[in-house]
Amino acid sequence: MGRGRQKAKHTKVARDLKYFSPDTNYGALARELSGSDSTAPVSEDSEKWPEYSAGDTSSDEYEAEDDEETRSA
Repeated sequence: MGRGRQKAKHTKVARDLKYFSPDTNYGALARELSGSDSTAPVSEDSEKWPEYSAGDTSSDEYEAEDDEETRSA
């Protein structure tokens, strides 16, 4: 008997989500997508694990491991 009420509630929530339009900060979006934000501080993760930072392109070690795994499969 409660299924109709539950379905109506889900429909209402879905409709609210469908027509919800938050204010978009296009300036922040452009900065994030361009990736040229030189004022960004160094994150803790890049300090802890510098080998995984975006500037490091020496992934030959990991590619060799992947090749070995695909050969043995």
